[in-house]
Amino acid sequence: MTEAIYAVTGMTCGHCVSAVTDEVGALPGVEFVAVDLVAGGESAVTVTSAAGVDVEAVRAAVDEAGYVLVGRR
Repeated sequence: MTEAIYAVTGMTCGHCVSAVTDEVGALPGVEFVAVDLVAGGESAVTVTSAAGVDVEAVRAAVDEAGYVLVGRR
């Protein structure tokens, strides 16, 4: 298993968490997504996968949910 943590901005509530979790969780190879919400700040999105997921795929999924991936932690 591989784990990567990303910083995401723009999230403010549980609905935001669900949107990001659903989009990132739908990526091939993703086993688990956990979000540590920091409303109005940089939330930590932890992605667990079998073999790693391309950061650009995660960025696109976060963007599709309506938020911004600002970097990897």
